[in-house]
Amino acid sequence: MKALTNKELENVVGGADCLVGVAIAAIVVFLSGVIDGITNPGRCNG
Repeated sequence: MKALTNKELENVVGGADCLVGVAIAAIVVFLSGVIDGITNPGRCNG
């Protein structure tokens, strides 16, 4: 593995795209759970 210099480290691109994708996926999963709870309400076991 090659050690990068400070100049090379400043030119590294990436990271934020993955975070945005994970955030969008989390919002979609949350909203689908909310819609499922509204359309198909069930009792809590407790």
